[in-house]
Amino acid sequence: MIDLRRRSLVRRLVLIAGVWTLLVMLVAGVFLTAQFRGAAIRRFDQSLAVLTDDLYAGSSVDDGELRAPFLTDIRATRAYSGRYWVILDKQRDGAMRAVERSRSLFDSDLMLSSRQVDQLDAKPGKTQYFDLRGPQDKPLRAAAIQARLPGYPDPVVFLAAEDRSPIDADADRFAGVTAIALLILGVGLILAVVVQVRFGLQPLFRLRREVAAVRRGKTERVDGAYPDELEPLARELNALLAHNQEVVERQRTHVGNLAHALKTPLSVMLTEASQQPGQLAEVVERQAQTMREQVDHHLRRARAAARSQTSGERTPLEPILDELAVTLERIFQDKGVQIDWRCPEDLCFQGEKQDLMELAGNVMENAGKWCRGKIRVEAAPEGEARLLLTVDDDGPGLPPEERAQALKRGQRLDENAPGSGLGLSIVDELARAYGGSVQLGESPLGGLRVCLDLPRAEA
Repeated sequence: MIDLRRRSLVRRLVLIAGVWTLLVMLVAGVFLTAQFRGAAIRRFDQSLAVLTDDLYAGSSVDDGELRAPFLTDIRATRAYSGRYWVILDKQRDGAMRAVERSRSLFDSDLMLSSRQVDQLDAKPGKTQYFDLRGPQDKPLRAAAIQARLPGYPDPVVFLAAEDRSPIDADADRFAGVTAIALLILGVGLILAVVVQVRFGLQPLFRLRREVAAVRRGKTERVDGAYPDELEPLARELNALLAHNQEVVERQRTHVGNLAHALKTPLSVMLTEASQQPGQLAEVVERQAQTMREQVDHHLRRARAAARSQTSGERTPLEPILDELAVTLERIFQDKGVQIDWRCPEDLCFQGEKQDLMELAGNVMENAGKWCRGKIRVEAAPEGEARLLLTVDDDGPGLPPEERAQALKRGQRLDENAPGSGLGLSIVDELARAYGGSVQLGESPLGGLRVCLDLPRAEA
C-alpha cells in the first residue's frame, strides 16, 4: 500500500492528480458510451414502433379470421434477414399463438415470456420494448403492443423485432474510440500536471539547494526572492542560521575563557614544582601535566563538536598533506623516513584546517614513530559526501586484539615509545565529532593501516 506521507511532494501531487484524472476519464467514458448506446437504441425503437403501428393499423378481421396487412418491407421477406414481425393471439388460457408472421422467420417463432406478457397486460394499447433471442440465437430488439380489434374476441399482440448486433457493434466501436481518446487526453493532462507541479515547486527546490549550499559552506545565508508562501520560511531559516552561529561563537568564547582560566594555574603549579625538587614536587608536576593534557584534549573535542555543527568550513587536503609530509620527514630524518602521499587537487574536508591538521598530523606522526622508513598516505573521495584518508607504514603493526585498545584514551601499548598515548584517541574522538570514524587494519607495507572516514565538502 502506498504511503503518501513518505513520498515526495511532486509524486504526491502527480499521483493524486493522476488517480483523479483516470477516475474522471473512466466515469466520462462509461457515461458517454451509455448515452451513445441509449441514443442508438431509441432510434432503433422508433423504427420498430413504426412497424408495430403499421401492423396494428393494417390488420383486419374477416369472418372472424385475423388478417395481416400487406407490407412492402423487403427484408421481412428474406429468411433470417434480421427483421421480423409476428401477430400473436392471446387465448383465454393465457397461451400465445402465432396467427400471422413474416416470411423472414422461416421455420422459427418469436414468443414472449410470461413476464413480458404481464408487462403488456399492465399497459394495453402502449408500445413496450424488449430484448429477445431470435433465429440462429441472435440478439433481437423488439417492440410490441397489445390491443383489441373489432370483431375479434381475444386480445392481439403485434410484435416487430430486428437484429440488434449492428447497434452493439457500433456502441462497442464508439466505446473503443472513446477509450483511446480519453486515454490520450488523460496522459496529456497528467503530463501537464507534472510540468505544472515541477514548475510550481521550483522555488522550493531552489530553497533546498540554497540550504544545502549553506550546509556545505558555500554561502552563509539563504538569499534570493521567493514567493509569498516561502518568503517567511526563508527568513526563519536565516534567523535560525544566525542564532546557531551566535551560539557557536558564544561557546567558542566560553571554551577559550575556560582554557585560559585553567592553563594559568596549571602553569604556576608546574613552575613551582620544578623549582622545589622532591618526591611531592614530582607527583605534583606529573599530575599537573596530566591535567593539562586532559584539559587540552577535552577543550579540543568541545571546539571540534561545536565547529562540526556549523559545517561551514572547507579545507583542501592537498596543501595540508604536503605541509605535514615535509615537516615529518624533517622530524624523522634520523630514521630516513620517506612519505609518499597522493591526493586529488579538488578534494576538500568539510571542517576547519586546524582540525584536519590534528587528524592527519596525529596519524602520520604515529606512523613516523613506528615505521622503519616508509609511509604511504592516500586521500580519495568515498561517495558524494565522504572522503577516505589512508595512512600505511612498514612498521611492526598491531595484532587484531590490540587495535581496539590503541584507540582508547591514554592507552600506550609500548611504554618505551615516546608520547602520552592520546594520539589515536584524539583522532578517534575528533573524527567522531565530525560524524566520521577511524579503522585500524593491516597495511600492505607490513605495518599498521589507519583509515579515516571524514565528511567531504564540494570543491
